[in-house]
Amino acid sequence: MVKAYLRYEPAAAFGVIVSVESNITYDSSGKHLLAPALEKLGVWHVRQGVCTKTLSPSPSSRGPSLAVTYVASSSSSLVASGYADGSIRIWDCDKGSCETTLNGHKGAVTALRYNKVGSLLASGSKDNDIILWDVVGETGLFRLRGHRDQITDLVFLDSGKKLVSSSKDKFLRVWDLETQHCMQIVSGHHSEIWSIDVDPDERYLVSGSADLELRFYNVKHDLSNGESVVHVSGAEIGDDGELSTKNKWEVLKHFGEIQRQSKDRVATVRFNKSGNLLACQVAGKTVEMFRVLDETESKRKAKRRLNRKKEKKEKKSTKEEVETTENVEAIHGTEETGSISVVTVPDVFKLLQTVRTSKKICSISFCPITPKNSLASLALSLNNNLLEFYSIESGASTKTLAIELQGHRSDVRSVTLSSDNSLLMSTSHNAVKIWNSSTGSCLRTIDSGYGLCGLILPHNKYAMVGTKDGKIEIIDIGSGTCGEIVEGHGGSVRSIATIPNGNGFVTGSADHDVKFWEYQIKQKPGQDSKRLTISNVRTMKMNDDVLVVAVSPDAKYVAVALLDCTVKVFFMDSLKFFLSLYGHKLPVLCMDISSDGELIVTGSADKNMRIWGLDFGDCHKSIFAHSDSVMAVQFVCNTHYMFSAGKDRLVKYWDADKFELLLTLEGHLADVWCLAISNRGDFVVTGSHDRSIRRWDRTEEPFFIGEEKEKRLEEMFEADIDNAFEDRHVPKEELPEEGAVALAGKKTRETLTATDSIIDALDVAEVELKRLAEHEEEKSRGKAAEFLPNMIMLGLSPSDYVLRALSNISTNDLEQTLLVELVCRIVTVLLQTHHSQLISTPSARPVLTVLKEILYARVKECKDTLGFNLAAMDHLKQLMASRSDALFRDAKSKLLEIRSQQSKRLEASTEEMKTEKRKKKKQKKSTDMHVWS
Repeated sequence: MVKAYLRYEPAAAFGVIVSVESNITYDSSGKHLLAPALEKLGVWHVRQGVCTKTLSPSPSSRGPSLAVTYVASSSSSLVASGYADGSIRIWDCDKGSCETTLNGHKGAVTALRYNKVGSLLASGSKDNDIILWDVVGETGLFRLRGHRDQITDLVFLDSGKKLVSSSKDKFLRVWDLETQHCMQIVSGHHSEIWSIDVDPDERYLVSGSADLELRFYNVKHDLSNGESVVHVSGAEIGDDGELSTKNKWEVLKHFGEIQRQSKDRVATVRFNKSGNLLACQVAGKTVEMFRVLDETESKRKAKRRLNRKKEKKEKKSTKEEVETTENVEAIHGTEETGSISVVTVPDVFKLLQTVRTSKKICSISFCPITPKNSLASLALSLNNNLLEFYSIESGASTKTLAIELQGHRSDVRSVTLSSDNSLLMSTSHNAVKIWNSSTGSCLRTIDSGYGLCGLILPHNKYAMVGTKDGKIEIIDIGSGTCGEIVEGHGGSVRSIATIPNGNGFVTGSADHDVKFWEYQIKQKPGQDSKRLTISNVRTMKMNDDVLVVAVSPDAKYVAVALLDCTVKVFFMDSLKFFLSLYGHKLPVLCMDISSDGELIVTGSADKNMRIWGLDFGDCHKSIFAHSDSVMAVQFVCNTHYMFSAGKDRLVKYWDADKFELLLTLEGHLADVWCLAISNRGDFVVTGSHDRSIRRWDRTEEPFFIGEEKEKRLEEMFEADIDNAFEDRHVPKEELPEEGAVALAGKKTRETLTATDSIIDALDVAEVELKRLAEHEEEKSRGKAAEFLPNMIMLGLSPSDYVLRALSNISTNDLEQTLLVELVCRIVTVLLQTHHSQLISTPSARPVLTVLKEILYARVKECKDTLGFNLAAMDHLKQLMASRSDALFRDAKSKLLEIRSQQSKRLEASTEEMKTEKRKKKKQKKSTDMHVWS
């Protein structure tokens, strides 16, 4: 009989407050802050400092969890989150439910922006594409192509009619969303543009890069009568009236630059909601706050600046001679008339203050509600898993709140469960945290050294922590304090193991020592209460660094893994040498002994796991376990099943008797350092470099090894639909042409299954229609038999059945679903693939001749059908245009018109250049003739 195992499923993930790779943003109310925590989205109540909701994808969608890479909030309760696989989810923040999932990007989402109304969503990605989504219709409108590197930021202009995008290719692009084309390309930056933003009144657009200055642009607006208006702060208007024709397509006009204080690159630039503040966050520890002055203030400032210049020049002129003073006065007169209204960038943007933090800032967000006592409230996310809130005042900024207790500041190095599995202890570089293992709530936080290993003693009152500097810290769990620090070793304490059925433990260190300790509760003289004390009983000297120590459950053997890639096994009582296990090519980083004492498993930096017999030290099996170092391995109590964790971010479940991989648990987004299994084996806890602690629960769902193997093969086969077999022979996509437009969606598993369901429905409906026609014929002949409808059609008519299949497909997937591959393309691919076989096989020739006759006729038929449909649509368009006053704006004709105008301009300029050259040549000849004469 085939053996069945019980499945482990992800149950909880805690310890992460905010991700490093994503941004934070306030919701529309300003009461909650949205902070991505790996694959989840935490909704934090700012005043209370509590996470009220967690928005996470449904557990039904199995597979690797993907991190949230960008988040944007709309004017309503809707929130959009972009993921590392290119998908976008729209959440209702009030309900806490996922409204829809949009698939279109092939790379991680790097920018999201709603328009003011919240009806449109623009998304940018690492695949260099911009997609515009209809949020209400839950579908993609179109894809804009033209950038040569990843999109970094997006901004809507002119009531959502235009879109400005920034990219790592050093260019800004302005897109007309009505005609779907790129109308302006703005250059000037010398390095990658990282962020852009526009003030609420849409007067200025600011862009930040690695350059030492912020660049500002004036925004031109189109009025309803077709005229255009620029907020002319510093724009120079020529004497001739050629500005309107020359700059017809120029939406952004360069205004000027302002020097930044920091030398680090710009990470984010954002205006607050009222538009009187501009924050420039750099990829360091500072945020520069600029005060934005209104038009009257900026003009006043410009006047003062001009007056100061005049005064300085007048002072200089008095010292000089009379002739020079007259010239200076003349110059003054021209400057006065020419530059009365010239406002420069420093006149509008004034550095207010610099906010400094203790660690590197990842992202910032202004609160949409302005507080009464200050200018603005600013939220910061730091790279050490921390959220800070600052109140920005005119004089200085003050920190109002910090959310830090719910997670470690750095990666989790060890996790340990108590004997009754109720408590979980995790260690990090500066703190020890005690968690409730079932709910994931943090109970205690104790300051400590760099903890590498830990141990909770029975009765859950005390715990031991081995640190990097060789100390053993005694933690009092009840009071949440560090009781005593013992200088245990001369090197870092790498491993700590309890002695079963005893009151002691063993430690292994980099100082080549294995020490045996005993603990007892004593009352020291001069102290009121009893305290736990530890004493060193025995010491065993090794000839290399000790990496791991393990004690057999019957306390008969102690196994020591050394830096020389071997494992030495000693008798516990006499400390005499028993076995040496060698075979690993790199040092052993983890090991464990089974409950019956028969097997010992070792995990190494050589990516292999070896299972040994503890009776003779023979290697039962060497398994290539992970694609990187094996960091932790442990047996499930009273079984020969075991779990392993590695730097490849995976946790694996094994059967040590059959040497088979049972399950692969995906979820962590960085190296997994440690794991702990409950006594009953009903759950596993893992700690990772991504600062998260995850719990995996055993379910009642049985599974078989064969089925799991098949599933893994299927997943490998279906891993990448874009590189599927039929697409290998299709010519690779070239770089998109300037400002190209494409379809918004992409091919996914859902679209493929939806296509299959439509084809199946059409086949069933076709068969049913034939049966109905036959029944009608029989009826007319008088052979009226009772018609039995197809049960699969659920009592629906053929047309209703097809309509039902269509309505079951989500609107976002519908476009890609209906793009069923053409028969001729499939035939071509098949011929390309099997070309050599078809030529060499004589029996295939008749098939090829038949195909030759059919193919042309069928392709022509398809072409005619498509042409007919296009003509019909064009006719409908003309009818609708004739009925209404509003004409259709044909994007293609508009684009051709723009291009023709541009080409005419180029031709005109080249002709001018040629005529100028001819004139110069004639002048040169005439001068030469004069010289000769």
